[in-house]
Amino acid sequence: MITQPLITKRCGNIDPLQIDSALKAGAYSLLQKVLDLSRLQVIEEIKNSKIRGRGGAGFPAHIKLMSLYQENSPQKYLVCNADEGEPGNFKDRYLMEHDPHLIIEGMAIAAYAAGTSRGYIYIRGEYQKSIEIMKQAITQASAKGFLGSQILGKDFSFHLEVRSGAGSYVCGEEFSLLESLEGKAGRTRVKPPFPTVKGLFGYPTLINNVETFANFPIIMDLSGASYAKIGTPSSTGTKLLSLSGNIQNRGVFEVPFGIPFRKIIDELGGGIPEGRQLKMVQLGGVCGPIIPEYLIDMIVDYERFEVFESKTGAGAIIVIDDSQDLFELLANISDFFAHESCGKCTPCREGHAQIRKTLDKFIHYQACEKDLISLESQARIMHQTSLCGLGQSAPTSIISALYFFRNAFFDRINASNCQEVSA
Repeated sequence: MITQPLITKRCGNIDPLQIDSALKAGAYSLLQKVLDLSRLQVIEEIKNSKIRGRGGAGFPAHIKLMSLYQENSPQKYLVCNADEGEPGNFKDRYLMEHDPHLIIEGMAIAAYAAGTSRGYIYIRGEYQKSIEIMKQAITQASAKGFLGSQILGKDFSFHLEVRSGAGSYVCGEEFSLLESLEGKAGRTRVKPPFPTVKGLFGYPTLINNVETFANFPIIMDLSGASYAKIGTPSSTGTKLLSLSGNIQNRGVFEVPFGIPFRKIIDELGGGIPEGRQLKMVQLGGVCGPIIPEYLIDMIVDYERFEVFESKTGAGAIIVIDDSQDLFELLANISDFFAHESCGKCTPCREGHAQIRKTLDKFIHYQACEKDLISLESQARIMHQTSLCGLGQSAPTSIISALYFFRNAFFDRINASNCQEVSA
């Protein structure tokens, strides 16, 4: 089996609603260990692990921790981004609903290392079950002395709350999330300054994904150096993958970095059902690249995604068989982003509408060669000039489709329309 359960090893083996069940399986034992270390020792272990953020951008986790630690401020905040709004991703929900105490312990470890006493878990509003489980877990952890004041009798306090969003996709972007937490409309901010300098309510703030925090107890258990031996030199540890689409076995799987996508699809996913053929795969969610079948031998690795001018995303793998139409898929993605754009910046607000109009010409076989040039230009401009990362990544599917499936676009060009335009 190619899976390697580290952060999911307790999932299915404990009762997420009963803290005693988690305690018997080792929950919070690493927090007790960490409180006997200095803050810099904890950050050094995270640094030695070489772990990168699991929310999509892949930023080195220790740099954020050190940045917050070095801030001399009367108040600092810790925020867990659980606003999992990317279609195709559901691994954060899986963790929250199966092992909420691992996330809480990871946040407490990070809070101790960074020197902050207050944190928030921001969960998308549609995840009502996750919200209730996390709230109950926080209450139980507080009752046992793992949260609150003077944790485990040490000079360390950490108070944690759950806050929910209202269904906005863009609130998964860190600045939009902070605006929402402050009670404002979920729209991004101009940066710099970055959150670790000026974040929630104007104070230094560390924001990490659910999966990132869940890895901290594992790192402190194994040691940073041992953790770094798992995976690849540029991408250490394991990755949670949300496998969906035209596949036999859908679900969340934990694998070490370095595993080929083909192996994941064939061995974990069970291959394509009903005698269909694999046509393409979208990686990272709907904001990720669409790649052809011949590229799925590439491995799960942060550096590989740089080829697509993209990040790894949160770990979604959407398998698409030969019964699906590329242009209908691109149109659905475009409609989704047009609906979810916060409207703050012009490239994203206007760009989606223009891209959708151009795509319609290809869908109805009414496109000219100039439409192909126009579509590529529109996608590139949005990618390079949108204010936030979500706007920048929204056209990735189109950019990758134009590169890998260019002949499909040429097949939709109507020569007679081009002649009429020329005349």
